[in-house]
Amino acid sequence: MFSHIVIFWVKANKLDAVEQLIAGAKKYLQPIPGVLVFHIGRMVTDGKPTVEASYQVALTTVLESSAAREGYRQHPGHARFKEEICAPNVERYLVYDFE
Repeated sequence: MFSHIVIFWVKANKLDAVEQLIAGAKKYLQPIPGVLVFHIGRMVTDGKPTVEASYQVALTTVLESSAAREGYRQHPGHARFKEEICAPNVERYLVYDFE
């Protein structure tokens, strides 16, 4: 298994950025072959200081293997998500990958 987690900070001047990001990920990323688990959603906090609350959206994708990760990264849906959805809506992002 290969886990791919992405934390997104959206552009402040884009009022619908969170909705665009979530809808775009579901459209372009979820159907990519090799995806076993797909979850995207808004940041939730309970107010504790140990809970990171500066971001707006997080994505968790679990893939079959590290080889499936390469297929995921090269898939046209991944490219479209980055170009059509992330570029106009995302200020910055962090990626956490692990096996």
